[in-house]
Amino acid sequence: MLKAGIVGITGYAGVEIYRLLKHHPEVDDLYLVSHSKAGQDLSDVYPQFAAGSRLEKYDLEKLKKCDIVFTALPHGVSQDRVAELRGANLKVIDLSGDFRYKNQSVYEKWYNQEHRYPELLQESVYGLVELNREQLQKADLIANPGCYPTVTILGLYPLLKKVRVRKGSIIVDAKSGISGAGSSPGKTTHYCEIDENVRAYGIGIHRHTSEIEKNMEYFTGLKDLKISFTPHLVPMKRGILSTIYADIDEDISEKQLKNYYQEIYGECEFIDLLEGDSPDTKHVYASNYCQIGINFDTRTSRAVVVSAIDNLGKGAASQAVQNMNVMFSFAEKCGLESRGIFP
Repeated sequence: MLKAGIVGITGYAGVEIYRLLKHHPEVDDLYLVSHSKAGQDLSDVYPQFAAGSRLEKYDLEKLKKCDIVFTALPHGVSQDRVAELRGANLKVIDLSGDFRYKNQSVYEKWYNQEHRYPELLQESVYGLVELNREQLQKADLIANPGCYPTVTILGLYPLLKKVRVRKGSIIVDAKSGISGAGSSPGKTTHYCEIDENVRAYGIGIHRHTSEIEKNMEYFTGLKDLKISFTPHLVPMKRGILSTIYADIDEDISEKQLKNYYQEIYGECEFIDLLEGDSPDTKHVYASNYCQIGINFDTRTSRAVVVSAIDNLGKGAASQAVQNMNVMFSFAEKCGLESRGIFP
C-alpha cells in the first residue's frame, strides 16, 4: 500500500487526484500540501468531502515518507519543487508543463522563462501510457501531458504512424471547458464572459502547439512536424473535443484507416474507437477514457478524426493516476474503472 503526497491540492487537478486516490485500493495514506490554505481542512475548501483531511505546509521531511508525490503546481513554480523532491530520491508525477520537453530551448521559447534543471528534462518520461508504456514502467519522474496534447496526440498518432500525410496540412480545432483555465478567477473566465459564448484564443502561439509537435516527432520518428492548432473556450465546465484534419497523400479507404487505429489501440484499456458515431464530451465526463471517431472524406482526400476526453480526467488527474498504476505495476485500470457520468 502506498502513501501519496499531493502538492497543490486545492487546484482543480489536485483535488481531482485526491478524489481518485481516496478510493484507490492500493493507496492507504495521503499527505496534502497547500501553500495558500495550510492549516485548514480540505472540507473547508471543498465541502463535498468529509472533514478529517488536514492541509499542510510544504515540508520535505514529511514528504520523504511518501512513496509517490504528485505536483499540481503552475509551470515555473513546479521546477524547484520537483528538483527538490527528486534530490530526495522521491518518485514524482508532475502535472505542469515544466518537464514535458527534452529540448531546453524549446521549453524556454514557448514558456518564455528559463528552465533551471535541464538534467531533469532528460530524466523525465512523457506520461502518455498508450504510447510510452515501457518507458513509464521504469520512470522516477513522469511529466503528465497537457490536456490539449493528450486529446490531439491520441487522435493523430495512428494517422501519422501508418499513413502518408501531406506536409503542412494538419489542422487541429480543439474546444475545452473552462476548468482548463484553472481555479483562479479572471476577467476572461467569469460567468458573463463565458456564458453563451465561444472564443478562440492563442491562435498560432499556444504553447501546447509545441508540446504536440515535439512529442509527435518523438513517437513517430518524423522530423520538423508542423501543425495549425487553435484552441477555443466553450461554455461548459469540463471536457475537450478535438477535430483533426489531415490531407492524405495515398490511396486509402475509411475502412483501412479504421483498421490502422484498431491495430494500434485495440488492446488499450482507456481508448474507445467508435463505429458510426462521433465522440461527445458528455460520454467521457469525469472519466479516464478517450473516445475517437475516424472519418475519411473521399471528395477531398482528407481524414477527419474527432477525439474527446475529460480535461480534468484523462487530460490531467486520472491520467496521472494511470501513470502511477503503470509506475508501480498495478493493474492499469485500478481505481479508474468508472465510465463517464451521463447526463
